[in-house]
Amino acid sequence: MPKFALLTSCAALTLALTMATNSAKATEELNALVWCDHADPEFLRPFEEANDVKVNVKEYEGTGVALALIEQSQPGDWDVFAIDGIDVRRAVEADILAPLDETKLPLDDLFEEVKLLDQQRIDGKLYGITDKFGYNTISFNRETVDPADMEDMAVIWSDSYADRMAIYDYYLPIMGMVALGLGIDTADISEDNLPQIRDKLFEMKDRAKQVGEVVSSQTALATGEVDVLVGGGEWITAGLAAEIPALDWIIPKQGGVFWSISMAVMKDSANPELAHKFVEYTLSPEGQKALATSSCFWAMPANMKAGELMNEQEKRALRWDDQPDYLARSQLYPAPSAELDAAMQDVWTEFLQR
Repeated sequence: MPKFALLTSCAALTLALTMATNSAKATEELNALVWCDHADPEFLRPFEEANDVKVNVKEYEGTGVALALIEQSQPGDWDVFAIDGIDVRRAVEADILAPLDETKLPLDDLFEEVKLLDQQRIDGKLYGITDKFGYNTISFNRETVDPADMEDMAVIWSDSYADRMAIYDYYLPIMGMVALGLGIDTADISEDNLPQIRDKLFEMKDRAKQVGEVVSSQTALATGEVDVLVGGGEWITAGLAAEIPALDWIIPKQGGVFWSISMAVMKDSANPELAHKFVEYTLSPEGQKALATSSCFWAMPANMKAGELMNEQEKRALRWDDQPDYLARSQLYPAPSAELDAAMQDVWTEFLQR
C-alpha cells in the first residue's frame, strides 16, 4: 500500500498539536478554525517562527459545522476562519467577520476568476479572500478505465462502471455534478428540478460500490478497490501522482464544480492585527506554495506567483497550465436558500440510506 499524501483529520490535528507543543514558548497565540490543509505544520511553522506566535488549530468539515462551533464559543475564542468562498456572505450575515484591509492583500496577483469579489465583498468591504481552489469532478485510474468515457458527466449514472465507482460524501458538489450532467447550471438548482436530480442521484447510488468521506474515497481509488471516484479532482490525485501515476482526473464536457477556500478574520478576534497578518502570510507566495502541497490535500493556490516556487512535477500534477480552460468551464458550488438547502439535505439523507 502506498504512503498516502492525504492525512486523516485526526492525524493532521495530532501533527498540529505536536507542532503547537513545540512552540509553547511563543509569546502570543492565535486560534484558527480551518480545513485540514491549513493545519499542516509545514504551512504554519514559517508564520509562527517569524511572528513568535503559537497557532492553535481546530479542523472542521462543512460550513454548517463551523458556524455551530462558533455559536457555541465565546466572543474572542477564534481569530481566523478558513471558510468556503461562497459562504463568506453567510458568515457576514451572521455578524462574525471583520473587514479585511485590501491594501495589504495581493489582489492583483490572484487568478482573476477565483477572487469571487461578488460573494466576498459586501457593502463595499472585503470580508474574505480566496487562498486555495480546485474542482469536484471525476477522478479515475486510466489503466483500468477508458479516459474517453470520463469526458461525459452522464457516465456517473450509466452501467459502464457499475460496482467500480466510489462517491464522495458531500451533497453540494455531488448534486451540482448531477445537475451539470442534466444540463442544469448549479446556480439554477431549485425545488422544481430537484426531483430530476434526485432520480439521477439514485441511479448513481445503485451503481456505486461505496459512498465515503475524503480518506476512504481516496483509499478506495488508490488501492484499486474502485476505478472511478465521483466528486474527486486534483485534491484527490495530485498528491499521489508521483507514486501512482495512473491516477488521473478530468473535467467533463459539461464542466466541473468549482470550490474555493477563503481566509477571514473574526469580528471578535482577541488579536486582530496578528490575525490579519496570518491572512497576509496565507496569500504570500511562500504560504501559498506550502498550502497548495499540504500533507492533507493538494490543490491550486490562488496566488499565481506561487508557481515560481513550485517544481514542474507539482505544477503538472495540479494542471497549472490548464487552469484558464478549467476555470472557464466550471461553475460555483450550489448556494441554496435555507429552504432549498434543507430539501437537498433530505434528498441526500435518502440517498445515503438507499
